[in-house]
Amino acid sequence: MTIKVLLADDQALVRAGFRALLGRAKTLDVVGEAVSGDDAVEQAERLRPDVILM
Repeated sequence: MTIKVLLADDQALVRAGFRALLGRAKTLDVVGEAVSGDDAVEQAERLRPDVILM
């Protein structure tokens, strides 16, 4: 089972760091990155992640 994760942070470096860390886990799949709250809501509705890391 793969857990779909959406990253949400306004700083690209923070998102990149979390993506690098989560990318090592075989059961996690980063499905998107949001740059704002509005972007996170839109992507969550579209991508249906299991977890949103904010």
